[in-house]
Amino acid sequence: MQRPCRILTLFGTRPEAIKLFPLVHALEADPRFVSRVCVSGQHRDLLDQVLAIAGLAPDHDLDLMKPGQSLDALTAALLMGLGQVMDAEKPDWIVVQGDTATAMAGAIAAYYRKIPVCHVEAGLRSGNIHHPWPEEVNRKIIGTLAALHCAPTDTAARALRNECVDPGAIHVTGNTVIDALHWITARIAEKPELAAGLADLERRFSGRRIIGVTSHRRENLGEGMERIAAAIRMLAVQEDLAIIFPLHLNPDVRSVMTDRLAGLDNVALIEPLDYPHFARLLDICHLMLTDSGGVQEEAPALGKPVLVMRETTERPESVAAGTARLVGTDPDRIVTEASRLLYDGAAYARMALAHNPFGDGKSAPRIVELLASV
Repeated sequence: MQRPCRILTLFGTRPEAIKLFPLVHALEADPRFVSRVCVSGQHRDLLDQVLAIAGLAPDHDLDLMKPGQSLDALTAALLMGLGQVMDAEKPDWIVVQGDTATAMAGAIAAYYRKIPVCHVEAGLRSGNIHHPWPEEVNRKIIGTLAALHCAPTDTAARALRNECVDPGAIHVTGNTVIDALHWITARIAEKPELAAGLADLERRFSGRRIIGVTSHRRENLGEGMERIAAAIRMLAVQEDLAIIFPLHLNPDVRSVMTDRLAGLDNVALIEPLDYPHFARLLDICHLMLTDSGGVQEEAPALGKPVLVMRETTERPESVAAGTARLVGTDPDRIVTEASRLLYDGAAYARMALAHNPFGDGKSAPRIVELLASV
């Protein structure tokens, strides 16, 4: 009898955990695999929240983050720590997701040991190595080293082929974030108390259209954050609107937003939301303003338009499909585009009803079958 394939899944941030827990669940339920999980702790508190709600207990927790840690120091620590775990586990495959330092260092450490890498959410490209930074280069490095590329869309698969990746190693699987969103919304339907923490805000803002906001990208720190804050302040003048803004833990984000927006009656600056409550925010909002990548995938699955406060996106499918629009950080443009969606029903419907290009919620089973076949 053939021995089970040993899979070591690596992640360290909240978005990675969200996008990988459906795959870990599927691997754990399949007797063809021995599933092991290593977390780096890049997003300590936010990561732990996802682990708890998904019922994941990592086999290895490196807890590598330190205050003020530079990217090169983090990368060095990740390379050493993840390599030591690989030496102990001796996996047949490494699974990484997306574009984080954990994913990039994990791919390099696996390459040094000649362990094949499965890259989940492969092939996203903005075409600009500084936007998003450093994620664009992280993805390109992983794309060079991976043996199995699980592209979320045809566009991502085409980007890999254009980089001369072996077409036989590229598979369009959809994005596991849709699997995760379906899973969590079903859990909330069964247990509404999982996302009851927004109830006070929902009552406070009853009768107003809610704009959800997230912002944290490195390339927007400084002037970009100031401009985003200015746009939110301009939108808040409209008393029929309410804005819910979970503030990222980065002090360079929190200080700007608190200084500019605290005290506005219809702006709620709140602590970061766990996954069930973030899914609830997507459900109750009218539209999302974000510089996040994942929100561009998640919000359209619930029929919510997305205005992307960046100059480029590595998810052009959302723009092409009409579910998202790039607006940059110019305050006037953000306000103009948001107002159009708020007050032009036809414009809103075109985005809200557009087809979400990121999958059907069955990506994890597809990836499991690919791993079983290689």
